Amino acid sequence: MLASLSIRDIVLIERLDLDLSGGLSVLTGETGAGKSILLDALALALGARGDAGLVRAGQDQGQVTAVFDVPVGHPARQILRDNDLEDDGDIILRRVQNADGRTRVYVNDRASSVGLMRQLGIELVEIHGQHDDRALVDLSAHLNLLDAFGGLLGEVQSLSRIHSAWRKAEDDLTAHRARIEAAAREADYLRSSVDELTELDPQPNEESDLAERRTAMQRAEKIAVEINDAQDVLSGSDAPMGQLAALMRRLERKSADHPELLSSIIASLDEAMIALDAVQAGVDDAQRAAEFDPHDLEATEERLFALRAASRKFNVPVETLPELRDRMADDLADIDAGEERLAVMEQAAQQALVAYDEAAALLSEKRNAAAEALADAVMAELPALKLDRARFFVHFESDAEARGAEGIDSAEFWVQTNPGTRGGPMMKVASGGELSRFLLALKVALADRGSAPTLVFDEIDTGVGGAVADAIGGRLARLAQKVQVLSVTHAPQVAAQAGHHFLIAKSGQDRIATSVSLMARRERSEEIARMLSGASVTDEARAAAEKLLHAAETG
Repeated sequence: MLASLSIRDIVLIERLDLDLSGGLSVLTGETGAGKSILLDALALALGARGDAGLVRAGQDQGQVTAVFDVPVGHPARQILRDNDLEDDGDIILRRVQNADGRTRVYVNDRASSVGLMRQLGIELVEIHGQHDDRALVDLSAHLNLLDAFGGLLGEVQSLSRIHSAWRKAEDDLTAHRARIEAAAREADYLRSSVDELTELDPQPNEESDLAERRTAMQRAEKIAVEINDAQDVLSGSDAPMGQLAALMRRLERKSADHPELLSSIIASLDEAMIALDAVQAGVDDAQRAAEFDPHDLEATEERLFALRAASRKFNVPVETLPELRDRMADDLADIDAGEERLAVMEQAAQQALVAYDEAAALLSEKRNAAAEALADAVMAELPALKLDRARFFVHFESDAEARGAEGIDSAEFWVQTNPGTRGGPMMKVASGGELSRFLLALKVALADRGSAPTLVFDEIDTGVGGAVADAIGGRLARLAQKVQVLSVTHAPQVAAQAGHHFLIAKSGQDRIATSVSLMARRERSEEIARMLSGASVTDEARAAAEKLLHAAETG
């Protein structure tokens, strides 16, 4: 419900802090006191169009803050979660209206958009009046209200899921059929391509592996010449090792005669021969390492060139050739086995369609019954509202081919205001006063089903009096047992039914300001007496006011 409303510098309202409770609250006051300003301010906090003219004269900006206390499972909290806003406390909507026409929006103290504020406002408050058709101008709202009245919202959600499953089956079938048709048009190309790629048999990472291998063999080929030259020098006919060995033997024979001259030379020659032997061993190792089969290099290059040729032909990177082959093979499989799979998918889509049609037809039957029950409930309220010659009914139609997420039905609230006249949409046929009473009867019939937690009625009792006004007040009180009801009224019979009575008044000389105050029992009696008699309150009016209050209090 609307827990509080704070207004700063909006038209005649300088400063207003209004705490509200559940049940029925009425706002009364003399004409021009500012009742419409209060509703305009509330509408601004619910996302209505901003207007620089709402800012109090001489001020740079005005501001309205509406605080709502709603249950944990209320749809408005889901909207907050969907927009990454906290939803665990009160819902606070604040609108700042600048004198230059610009506005700023805050939801739970975070800068937000008018669209989000309006979306929340629709879930939180409904404002109804003689000329306010916002709650019922959208025909989809009529069907939603009918579903709420019939307790069918769960079945509508279930049907929506069935509808989604059917649409997915249809979409999958359409996509599969298109794929088969496209593949069939290029079947010959696919077969030759798959055969070619299958014979080529490209492997993952094969190009990089071949390139590395080819580079290694090319490097080995280049260095093999130098290694072979070294081997020829070390092992050929003129190899130094043999000459050094012969020299070593001659010197060793002479060393016994001249050790002081030859011992160091022999030792150095020995070291040199050891070093040469190590060099020989290293050359042998290098030669073995650099060995490769020229045929292997040729085969590697041919394979690499074949892969790259296929890459150019199919205009894809070499590394994706295996994927291309598999994809083309799948397309061929779709052609070869597509008709069988297509038949299975067609059967699945047909079964999903049958499931939808059955569920939609069952829901349609229940909606039709709910439409008759709703019409009866509204009709029961009409006589007391002096609409006893009128008729309310739900114009209900079903089209089995118009399959939507919410079913195959459409519903619109129609009325016939007098016997013999043509019935038609309630929003077009009923006059302002009739519309407000039809609307009240409808809201009473719906009670807390399909309704925002706060309902605001703006002078729906205009032009009626006596028993009709009393009937309106009684129905507002009944409605307030289920939801919070705020009513701006000129009817004392309505005011007497309220649990909370607020007086709207103007004060001041040079600078007029509107104030709103909650009245005590005695003040209420005096205000209702004023509403009964006018400017001059008589004792008879006071007695009548007491009678109205007593009747409302005693039930």
